[in-house]
Amino acid sequence: MNKRRILQILDETIPHPKIPLSFKDPFTLLIAVLLSAQCTDARVNEVAPKLFAKAHTPEQMAALGPKEVEAIIRPCGLAPTKSRAIVKLSRILVDQHHGLVPDSMEKLEKLPGVGHKTASVVLIHAFHQKAFPVDTHIHRCAKRWKLSSGTNVRQTERDLKKLFPSKIWAKLHLQMILFARKYCPARGHKKANCPICREINN
Repeated sequence: MNKRRILQILDETIPHPKIPLSFKDPFTLLIAVLLSAQCTDARVNEVAPKLFAKAHTPEQMAALGPKEVEAIIRPCGLAPTKSRAIVKLSRILVDQHHGLVPDSMEKLEKLPGVGHKTASVVLIHAFHQKAFPVDTHIHRCAKRWKLSSGTNVRQTERDLKKLFPSKIWAKLHLQMILFARKYCPARGHKKANCPICREINN
């Protein structure tokens, strides 16, 4: 199956993908993505507004302290680690970045708790820069759909960037995630139920 057919199926099944996390600005997006590690987007969307009601700027978040943040975000899991990272990165934003989320990959990746994927999500959705965030869903589907033979998400990201024009990265990465969750899951995957795997394996 060629990549054009895959794009066609994605456009048919997920025509208007929207980022599943609720946010208002780069800072709230950064925190929401950090909270989403090993947690569902639905749970993050329940918990994050409670946190942002108390603190929605780096200055306010730094003033809360880890224990107060931890108590609020506990339903998201990994609360002690996430709360420390959130408060620490908020202090760094205040002390080193004038209270603003930086718009460069290098600076974002230096923040506590912020990995390459999180930085990519912030760059593409908050700053509309060219990036292709690859999570386990995209990594899995890229392999199943023979778009990449990468053994890790960074290799898969490089392969997908070469295959597809940058102007569609923002839409495509969301389409792949949402499609994967609905039709091409990690567990209980049935080729007959996946519009793309069904064609690849026929």
